[in-house]
Amino acid sequence: MESISALVSSINGIVWGPAMLALIGLTGLILTIGLKGMTLVNIPTAFRTLWKGRNSQGEGDISGFNALMTSLSATVGTGNIAGVGTAIALGGPGALFWMWCIALLGMATKYAEAVLAVQFRETDEAGNHVGGPMYYIKNGLPSSLGFLATAFALFGMCAAFGIGNTVQANSVADELLSHYDIPTWITGLTLALITAAVILGGIQRIAQVAGKVVPFMALFYISAALIIVLMNITQVPAAISLIVAAAFDPVSATGGVAGATVWLAIQYGVARGVFSNEAGLGSAPIAHACAKTKHPVSQGMIAMLGTFIDTLIICTLTGLVIVLTGAWQSGESGAPLSSLAFSSALPSVGGHIVSLGLAMFAFTTILGWSVYGEKCTEYLFGIKSVRIFRWLWVLAIPLGALAELDFIWLLADTLNALMALPNLIALLLLSPVVFKLTKTYFAQETTSKESVTK
Repeated sequence: MESISALVSSINGIVWGPAMLALIGLTGLILTIGLKGMTLVNIPTAFRTLWKGRNSQGEGDISGFNALMTSLSATVGTGNIAGVGTAIALGGPGALFWMWCIALLGMATKYAEAVLAVQFRETDEAGNHVGGPMYYIKNGLPSSLGFLATAFALFGMCAAFGIGNTVQANSVADELLSHYDIPTWITGLTLALITAAVILGGIQRIAQVAGKVVPFMALFYISAALIIVLMNITQVPAAISLIVAAAFDPVSATGGVAGATVWLAIQYGVARGVFSNEAGLGSAPIAHACAKTKHPVSQGMIAMLGTFIDTLIICTLTGLVIVLTGAWQSGESGAPLSSLAFSSALPSVGGHIVSLGLAMFAFTTILGWSVYGEKCTEYLFGIKSVRIFRWLWVLAIPLGALAELDFIWLLADTLNALMALPNLIALLLLSPVVFKLTKTYFAQETTSKESVTK
């Protein structure tokens, strides 16, 4: 077992190494340039599109708004709490700056993923819309590259049971045991029952639950973080200055992370940023392919907000709290660092906020990733495999809550990165399709506005 673990660890070091991170960043840069910065300048337009997407029309199974909430349910998770804490602990405050950079590029990546997911989606035997990297590879690229679609679906199905299920259940169980003495078996069983009640109803029920839970969950955590930021508002400029300076000057990385280099700030900032917002991994477009929409670009606009909300809002607030409270110099890492920061600012409730936030984030991640794993399974084995997948998904939750998952976490993290490879290849090869659809859409929008004016 040790030899297998060592092998997977070495593969993990490669797939999450500099080459992969550079490829993710380069893909985002190429798409951003090809789109002429559209994803950066149209953020207000995207939010207006999201608001209209609550009652979106067109082909699809769920509203555009609920498609984003389903995507965010999987994306907003332990990475926003533990991931930010790990990045700052290992890379210094400057890691947060590089998280911002990869998120800005990742908005174009997430946009392109959703555009292609809607453009090349199919309708399965049950009449449900299905899409994602496996379908835009299959329907958009030459048949000789079809193996990439199978590879993505296989990696996605296997990774889902790790990073989207057992690891999340284990995180919740461990957190509730340490803070509230709730036995892990009770947490595992409760999570399994609640999850079963949701996912056995299919994508429609998952989307409905996500549409209600995710906004509440995000607002709860954001509000708590904002209170701490406002309590230290006079120190915010200095904190931002430290973050930017530490991104380029290793001398600024002092205290608990003495000796951190610029490269470590870049490496951990980019890696944890990608882990959190999942731009480029190919998971989110699976949910966006189910959206009711009249044009792929409109759903792409909504999709890119997932990266904006996840990293540029939630991760930023977590990072600011860690820097403002000085907790980043404590020597702690991961979720304990975030918990220390919140507890030091809000002594009576800070720890509870992080614990409950982590539990809610992990639970919604289980729901969101069930969609991804299910669609990958359906692509590989057909629609009859869906019900079997759902029951296996529910049964895996209590097992994850009780088990030691060091190897499962490592394997799932590796498979998660391997998902990105076929997806990034497809994004680059199909980028002309994204550019053409975008140009046509905005030309039509301009013509429509001019007609109304006349």
